Amino acid sequence: PSVPRHTNRLIKEKSPYLLQHAHNPVDWYPWGQEAFDKAKAENKPIFLSVGYSTCHWCHVMEEESFKNKEIGEIMNENFVCVKVDREERPDVDKVYMTFVQATSGGGGWPMSVWLTPDLKPFAGGTYFPPEDRFHHVGFRTVLLRIAEQWKENKDALLESSQKILEALLYRSEVSVRGQESPPPSKEVMAACFQQLSSSYDKDYGGFSESPKFPTPVNLNFLFTYWALHQTTPEGARALQMALHTLRMMAHGGIHDHVGQGFHRYSTDQHWHVPHFEKMLYDQGQLAAVYSRAFQISGDEFFADVTRDILLYVSRDLSDQAGGFYSAEDADSYPTTASREKREGAFCVWAAEEIRALLPDRVEGATEGTTLGDVFMYYYGVEETGNVSPMKDPHQELKGKNVLIARSSPELTAAKFGLEPGQLGALLREGRQRLATARAQRPRPHLDTKMLAAWNGLMISGFAQAGVALAEQDYVSRAAQAAAFLQKHLFDPASGRLLRSCYRGEDNTVEQSAVPIQGFLEDYVFVIQALFDLYEALLEQSWLEWALQLQDMQDKLFWDPKGFAYFSSEAGDPSLLLRLKDDQDGAEPTANSVAVTNLLRAACYSGRMEWVEKAGQILAAFSERLQKIPIALPEMARATALFHHTLKQVVICGDPQGEDTKQMLRCVHSVFSPNKVLVLADGDSAGFLYHQLPFLASLQRKDGKATAYVCSNFTCSLPVTSTQELRGMLCP
Repeated sequence: PSVPRHTNRLIKEKSPYLLQHAHNPVDWYPWGQEAFDKAKAENKPIFLSVGYSTCHWCHVMEEESFKNKEIGEIMNENFVCVKVDREERPDVDKVYMTFVQATSGGGGWPMSVWLTPDLKPFAGGTYFPPEDRFHHVGFRTVLLRIAEQWKENKDALLESSQKILEALLYRSEVSVRGQESPPPSKEVMAACFQQLSSSYDKDYGGFSESPKFPTPVNLNFLFTYWALHQTTPEGARALQMALHTLRMMAHGGIHDHVGQGFHRYSTDQHWHVPHFEKMLYDQGQLAAVYSRAFQISGDEFFADVTRDILLYVSRDLSDQAGGFYSAEDADSYPTTASREKREGAFCVWAAEEIRALLPDRVEGATEGTTLGDVFMYYYGVEETGNVSPMKDPHQELKGKNVLIARSSPELTAAKFGLEPGQLGALLREGRQRLATARAQRPRPHLDTKMLAAWNGLMISGFAQAGVALAEQDYVSRAAQAAAFLQKHLFDPASGRLLRSCYRGEDNTVEQSAVPIQGFLEDYVFVIQALFDLYEALLEQSWLEWALQLQDMQDKLFWDPKGFAYFSSEAGDPSLLLRLKDDQDGAEPTANSVAVTNLLRAACYSGRMEWVEKAGQILAAFSERLQKIPIALPEMARATALFHHTLKQVVICGDPQGEDTKQMLRCVHSVFSPNKVLVLADGDSAGFLYHQLPFLASLQRKDGKATAYVCSNFTCSLPVTSTQELRGMLCP
């Protein structure tokens, strides 16, 4: 590689996204006091650019504008330029995204915002092309206009930035008005179901035309709705909507049939042509959702998809120390000789490549049939490519195919005169050969940053899959990752979580010079993971840590006046707003998951103030939950758990005993959203007996493993047969 012409301060950072910009001719600063002081001293506005390392349009804007020497000079002369990785600093991202969405009606990344030296936003947008284009003003023009405005009309800009800030403060407030109580669960659940039902795509599944995101929060809501309304037509429809969506996604091109795992979203209605980046948070949530689908339906198809996701994560997103990496990029070099990256290059196929890889004649098939014929028919491969030009504005996928299961196994077998049983092995062989060929291609960039929140989601995915599929290896992988969090993303001296750590050059785990403290989402997703891990492994130390983190979360983020949790802690002078997110999107919002966490924490500790807090969060979001619950499906789901009260399923028995294991398998095989599992192992000096004194009164009946189902610390009669227990768990 040639020696870079330029190097800026970002070279000292750990974030892969910031390092990608370390050789731009732009004099980038990381977010911090040095940049703010310079802006004040030189009386210059700040240009803030926010993105992440696997963001396609961030790469485009860097190539077109930030690598352009002339544009770099305009930026350096007129602005103090600051780069932020939104995955490292979701707090900074959220404040300015709130501004961009409020002032431009849209949002996304890369985000481009201009701030006063005291960090108040006064202009913003997302991606800008370098020069003026039809309907789109160019970045150079915007920079020059803003620089001129700052010189000519600075006072007006400062005044408007103050007004904008006041409006944002007012708009973004989520709090309890007066003596509000939690909204009625029945109405919230019914309205959320109706809203999802009317936006449901009955042909292809999902809840919009395009683009289509996996949104596990919608599917989790539908599973809970079904569990509480199993005998009604609405309950049956909820289950059908969720399972059909999961099936269509798994057949679609959003699912990587050759390399496993799921891409971020589909650009079309059919789940066919994706944006090819793969995010850890999607894999974690989808592994949990597919394992629930298997638990409910018993259909091996869903278990196979779960295994497929976890294989991808274990192989491609796992650090040897036990943590999980953040993401894999969409763009890569088509061949080792290519000069330019293309979106999807690693994942797409020309028809002739597949023919050349799969030339074998298929025994027992119609005369002359090759493995390639069968494979191409099943996966919708066309000679001229199967991507519509409408979905390929940059002609990056011309003549290429994105594999999508277009035909059913039965039809494919019939077409080629095969026995239905033969097809699976043929397709598997085809996928295997394509995977071997694909391994020769240059890989996309891997973002090796490890985030506490997303690691939490992935631990939940492994733990829940381990339970539903009865795969102990998955549970062990979850425990290994939890131990990694405890070692690398937790400060035992302060009792606080850290946001991120990084893979170093010789595969060690590194921390930045000033570690970023954990945000609300880090606590919430890690606590959820620890509860899931306890239920899978029944080791009390994880429970103990979860409850300590819950106390810390309350201390750092709780809003005692307006209720609910702020996303970031108080005391950071560079943050203009402390926000409460009010949308369950690609990831659930932290307050939504916190409701369920608090209810679970109360069940494991007997501390009823946590139930009260859960109710106060629901009260703070009451208006939104009643008007547009579809914006908060995870919180809508939590209203039901709040109103139905969680059931403590207590198994009294020897953890090693076969009878205890049978009881536990029974609990694990049933999808029951409002249960928490407790193993009373008889160790009266242990953590759980100390937290829940009532456990001491629960006896094993006739020396056998015995189950009790308790609610509000009042317990059912003891049962010793799995059949009776199953009856109590299934309403």
